[in-house]
Amino acid sequence: MSWPPPSPRIRELIRRGAEIALTPSPDWLAELDAATLSGAARGQIAADPVLAAGTRLTNRSNLLFWAASNVRAPGEPVPANDTQEPLAVARDMIRRGLDESALDAYRVGESVAVRMWTQIACTLTSDPEELRELLDVSLRSIAAFVDDTVRTVSARMSAERDELTRGTHAERRETVTLLLEGAPITQQRAESRLGYRLQPTHTAAIVWTDVPDADLSQLDRAADALAEAAGQLRPLSVIAGAATRWLWVHGRPDGDTARAALDHLPDVRVALGSTAAGVDGFRRSHLDALTTQQMLTRLTSPSRLAFHHEVELVALLTTDPERADRFVARTLGGLESAAPELVETLRVFVEEQCNATRAAARLFTHRNTLLRRLARADQLLPRPLSQHTIEVGTALKVLQWRGRP
Repeated sequence: MSWPPPSPRIRELIRRGAEIALTPSPDWLAELDAATLSGAARGQIAADPVLAAGTRLTNRSNLLFWAASNVRAPGEPVPANDTQEPLAVARDMIRRGLDESALDAYRVGESVAVRMWTQIACTLTSDPEELRELLDVSLRSIAAFVDDTVRTVSARMSAERDELTRGTHAERRETVTLLLEGAPITQQRAESRLGYRLQPTHTAAIVWTDVPDADLSQLDRAADALAEAAGQLRPLSVIAGAATRWLWVHGRPDGDTARAALDHLPDVRVALGSTAAGVDGFRRSHLDALTTQQMLTRLTSPSRLAFHHEVELVALLTTDPERADRFVARTLGGLESAAPELVETLRVFVEEQCNATRAAARLFTHRNTLLRRLARADQLLPRPLSQHTIEVGTALKVLQWRGRP
């Protein structure tokens, strides 16, 4: 798309507006992110922490790329954004099994950006003719930029798809996909292609990072550490995206050993599924690992490793975050915002089946101190603990996985 070059006055207005766009407000960015991650068509992207983080980075990259180009050359066509952020997301979308229809997020983002730019333009001049020419040129520029960027990203997705259909990795990924979808592939053939036995018990894991510019070799080191924690030499590992690995190990990794290994891998997070046997266990454990990962993301949990059995109840409860918030507020009342030691004391007391002696020992505190804290916590609850112990314990678990004590 081309257009007549703007007048010197309009070029100056576009340059000034682009300088404003180089420092977008947090509210604008939040609106842009919310729009590009909402809707049924983008649900799979929003539910995946790596794809969601990549989409947010791409939003900023596109906005700043267009604005910087118009500071340098106001009103001139802006080339496609072929920088790292959009191309990395394109690669990961293909590795998740998504196709080019996922790129409709760019169109949604364009509509939000156009509205933001129009607001900026209206602050630059009160002359109707100047505003008309300013918007005519700049909106054409935005549309052309998005079109060209979508074509570039689409081409990258096509190239990535071709790459994934060749070689050993493609065969492994295809076999895992067939198993997860319940396709009629024999166990013997699957084991031969994967180099992994399917009959024993398995624990699946998702290892990922949402840290920009992270050292991706940490993902492979984390995979090896999980296998070692399960008493194995190597796991079955599939590259699900540039920043994500899908793993399976026989047995269950020791939690303490795995968490100690992550202390040396600060950019890595791990979600583990249930432990179950056979092909069905292989599939179920992976789905449970996905549930665990999605819960950690949904709650913006600071936890870097979680097993499905630790979070299953909280994952079920927080599928609808607003309802979960209301449940916690109704159940805990004033305790929700109480001092951390009160919240932690009550949570440990409930976990120890309301045994004060065991709870005090676990908290390394005197029994009388614990009893005083429990009395204070009970005063803050809407109803006495004895009347709804299960509900209180569940609400406290939600707080725990959100990063409270």
